[in-house]
Amino acid sequence: MQKRPLGRSGLSIAPLVFGGNVFGWTADQATSFALLDRFVDAGFDAVDTADVYSAWAPGNSGGESETIIGNWMKTRGTRSKITLITKVGSPMGEGKKGLSARYIAEAVEASLKRLQTDVIDLYLSHWPDPETPYEETLGAYDRLVKAGKVRAIGCSNLDAGQLAASLQAAKAAGLPRYEVLQPEYNLHDRAKFDGALADLCVAEDIGVITYFSLAKGFLSGKYRSEADLGKSPRGERGVKPYLTERGFRILKALDAVAEARGVTQAEVALAWLMHRKGVTAPIASATTLDQMESLVRSAGVSLSEADMAALDAAGD
Repeated sequence: MQKRPLGRSGLSIAPLVFGGNVFGWTADQATSFALLDRFVDAGFDAVDTADVYSAWAPGNSGGESETIIGNWMKTRGTRSKITLITKVGSPMGEGKKGLSARYIAEAVEASLKRLQTDVIDLYLSHWPDPETPYEETLGAYDRLVKAGKVRAIGCSNLDAGQLAASLQAAKAAGLPRYEVLQPEYNLHDRAKFDGALADLCVAEDIGVITYFSLAKGFLSGKYRSEADLGKSPRGERGVKPYLTERGFRILKALDAVAEARGVTQAEVALAWLMHRKGVTAPIASATTLDQMESLVRSAGVSLSEADMAALDAAGD
């Protein structure tokens, strides 16, 4: 499978990233192992998680996803086969949050232990931390890179102004810069990335891996009314706001392209991201092997310029 460079990070990945937010939540360890096995067997190689996953699930406190991935890599001997992505900064308990140098040094050790590895390929700042200067955060990452504990760094949820400021701080202080951005972006939710942020990423050759790539499952087409919201935990957690005139217009366009191509709506929505200028790869998760097979197929969906134009217009 042809790989795409993640900006200037030195890392290259297949055009789809498996989202580990489901591990320890809607996918138990055995299911997670099966999903990861199939993902790698199909030729994909990037797995995204975070230290805080999946703290929102009853009985969890964070670290469950990293632990499952660590157990899988140890059991299967697959560490060398994947690009491992995790994040720091979300609340993990009393005094455990943010992007201070002190906390990053502590948090990375906890993640490495849960992941049962010596190095994280891509370490991301999960959220902006207005209380910590970029120089302090980037300095902490510089030390981790020099120590061989992290290969490259990136960020999630920064806007164009924040990303530009971080790049300027890195250049001025001679520190490593954020080489990858993880924004919320999909066929429905485009405002946060399209425009200045996307332009900056293209101009600076920053890799982009999108999250909520299927709009919390809405773009799968299985949610057509409020009666459908109970079909999954994710549906109940936030699909209702998508049930609007614009949302249904997007689904109609997805239906048309999917029918013409003989694929599913989710596969078209992911392919749209893979064809989008400035996007390296979408992140998507699965909780069943059938869903995983759909993710695998999405990388083989070819969209024409007319397809892209129709999908773009539906969301305008």
